This record gives sequence, C-alpha cells and structure tokens, in this order.
Amino acid sequence: MTEKTNLVMAGLVRPLIEPRLPDWVEPHWFMSKEEALALAPQAEIGWFDMYDKADMAAVITAATNLKWLNSIYAGVDGMPLAELKKRGTLVTNGAGINAITIAEYVVMGMLTVAKGYREVVRAQERHQWLVDSPGKVELFGSKALLLGYGAIGKLIEERLKPFGVDVTIVRRTPGPTSLAPDAWRARLNEFDWIILAVPATPETENIIGADELATMKQSATLINIARGSVVEQDALVKALQDKQIGAAFLDVTTPEPLPADHPLWSLDNAHITMHLSGRAQDKMFVRSAERFLENLERYRKGEPLQPLVNLDLGY
Repeated sequence: MTEKTNLVMAGLVRPLIEPRLPDWVEPHWFMSKEEALALAPQAEIGWFDMYDKADMAAVITAATNLKWLNSIYAGVDGMPLAELKKRGTLVTNGAGINAITIAEYVVMGMLTVAKGYREVVRAQERHQWLVDSPGKVELFGSKALLLGYGAIGKLIEERLKPFGVDVTIVRRTPGPTSLAPDAWRARLNEFDWIILAVPATPETENIIGADELATMKQSATLINIARGSVVEQDALVKALQDKQIGAAFLDVTTPEPLPADHPLWSLDNAHITMHLSGRAQDKMFVRSAERFLENLERYRKGEPLQPLVNLDLGY
C-alpha cells in the first residue's frame, strides 16, 4: 500500500476541499491553534491561515516536515520566511484571490472622497435634504500614482481608465509606461490620488512618511490597501490634522484592530475601512479552494505551483 501524503489544514475550508481530495492525500483538520500545533509536525502539505499572525508563525515553525505551505493571504509578512527557505519549503499565497474586490474598494474610496459621500450619509441619518453636493470633484481628468503593479494594481488601473483617470504606475521593474522605484518621489506633487498597493517588505516600510506627505498636493488623497506598515502613521495623522493633504482612505492601519481612542477615528478627512476590502465578497474561499486543488494536482505531478512566493523578496 502506497504511503499517503499528510495534509493539515483549517476545518473552515473542509466542506470545499474534503469531497474533492484525491485518494493519495490523508487530510487532518484543525479548529484551534492547539490542534494545529499538535498536527503540524506530521504535515507535508499545510494550510495554516489564522487571524493572529504570531499564532500562524508558531504553527508553521512547528511544521518541521513541511514541503509545501499554502495560504489564502496575499501578504506573507509575519511568516518565518527565512526558516521556510532554509527548509526548502514551497510557499503559495493568495495573490489575486481578492484582487477584484480590493480594486473595487479603491474605486469606492475615490468616489466617496470625491463626492463627499460621508456627508451625504450623515445628512440622511439626520433626515436632512441637502441642496448642494458636499463633494464636487470628478474622477475624470484627475491623476493617480499607483505604487505596486501586481494582480491588485493591474485591476485598479483597469477600473480607473474608464473613469478617465490618468494612471502612472510605479513598479520594481520599470517599463516604457511606468516609473522606476526611485523616480516617483520627485513627482508626488503632480497627483490627485496616491494609491498604495505594494507588498509589505523591509523595502516598502514607511515609504510614505513626513517628507512624502509634505510633497503631495494639499488636495491629494492617500489610499492604502497594502499594509499599515508602508505608511508612517504618526506623520499621516499630523498631515491630516494640519490639512497638509486633503484626505486618506485607509483599509489598513497599524496596529489592527485600530485602538478605539486612536486619533484617526475622529478625523473628518480620514476614512477607515477596517481591512474589509478583501472580505467584501462571497467568493474568497471558493476561489482559494479551486486554486489549492489545482495546485495539489501539480504537486503530485512535480509541476510548478502557482503563484509561488519568492522567499527572498517576500512576495
């Protein structure tokens, strides 16, 4: 009898995965960190996603026989990447799984700010009929700087073009229609929208700080759907308080959850969406399950898994 391959994963996705598993896989399901830690050492294939990144890292570290780690998360920050590389573990992530809904969130954020929609909602709550629009900005003809051109960045650009937004791209490998990573700061004052869609790596930590905020247009809006770590948050709070920039639309913050007494909550020009952009859909787990099962077949055949994380770059 051929020895089966041990798979350890969260019971949350069991209904989507278990009925379609091939007979060469032996599944083990966990519903808690303690169960995951107990099962981890026997895992050849692991899917250890947890809300608490420290718990997740602990389980990954305990999976000493792991050959392939799968994750629904696009960002792999918080995972023990050096240890995974040392072990020779393949890592696939959720890049692109939530790209559609996150790109839609960016458009929603831009329209919310442009049309002053927060004030429209407040007026409805007061049963007040407004006689003029609180926001008079059109997306048409405005300029956006898009930092990051992965699956999410590509869909953001695709959705903004029909609105007539002039999109300038910043990517690690520049091309004829994009800026190099060291060229965008000198042009910050040209843009109405600064959109952050970069991975969280040491190179992107605090790429928007006091100097960058001071260079932006006074009417500019900063949109962050990347990670809170890419923005120097204290500097952003001051810039918003001083009306140094127009607004910020933040799906991510540092820390998460944002403490109830944090000043960002109370600023009228700050829009906090609680890292909900990727969750504003009903297809996330279905797409993830489909991708995992496709990769499972590739794994069996020795074919390349997709998308494979570069453990040196961190994405």
